[in-house]
Amino acid sequence: MPDLDPATTALLTVECQNGVVGEESALPELAKEARASGMLGRVAALADAARGAGVQVLHAVAERRPDGRGANSNARLFRAAGKLPVRQIAGTEAVQLAAPLAVAEQDLVVRRLHGLSPMSGTDLDALLRNLGIRTLVVTGVSSNIAIPNTVFDAVNLGYQVVVPADAIAGVPASCTAEVIRNSLALVATITTAEALLKQWAPAT
Repeated sequence: MPDLDPATTALLTVECQNGVVGEESALPELAKEARASGMLGRVAALADAARGAGVQVLHAVAERRPDGRGANSNARLFRAAGKLPVRQIAGTEAVQLAAPLAVAEQDLVVRRLHGLSPMSGTDLDALLRNLGIRTLVVTGVSSNIAIPNTVFDAVNLGYQVVVPADAIAGVPASCTAEVIRNSLALVATITTAEALLKQWAPAT
């Protein structure tokens, strides 16, 4: 496990928003897995513990303008998303964090209008560097696409990356274990939410 000094560590939640993992999700299968597996609850617990330990919490949200201007259309995924009954439109309930997660006063929210990763085309990297962050704990969805993209981008930018295996989710559920074993474990430190909660627990 890399050094998790609170001064140089940040916790990132990825697409843990109502329109993705909430009860009115555009992706009900993914939302069901995120909630039934306990992933969303563990992410919320990690965010609370991180704040208590002085670790910066950031939330990466995917959204679109109502007219779609500036958004990608160069992949099947993007074209399909534009036809879903629930769309991630800026300013709507769909792009608010899904319960039990909430944005605390000291949290930072990074919104992106295009692409597959919050590390690309947003100010996330600049914010992390301005905060002196060297280690990034990545949580959220999905292990199919956004999580691997985030991890690889962060590693390419020089960050140490930590992934709590039970605080990410994808569909089918078996995909998450395969992605962790065959891809993420090669570039990131794999741990559990429980191990991080113990590390961030108040000193007794």
